[in-house]
Amino acid sequence: MLLMSSPAFALTRDDGDDPGPQLSVINTLGLYVAAPIVLFLVIAGLTMVAARHSDNPHTVDTHHPRTR
Repeated sequence: MLLMSSPAFALTRDDGDDPGPQLSVINTLGLYVAAPIVLFLVIAGLTMVAARHSDNPHTVDTHHPRTR
């Protein structure tokens, strides 16, 4: 059993072990850097817009300057 689990069998492809085409540097940066940043900004923007139009007094800007 130990012989069948040796690293030499890692060279043989198993069912479902079919790698796809390689990603270019631009595609990799877009997928793993730009897309999460854009998604974060969209979610943060939607949250800020929803909080601004909320009737909840804890989510709107309640700061008023002091007058004497």
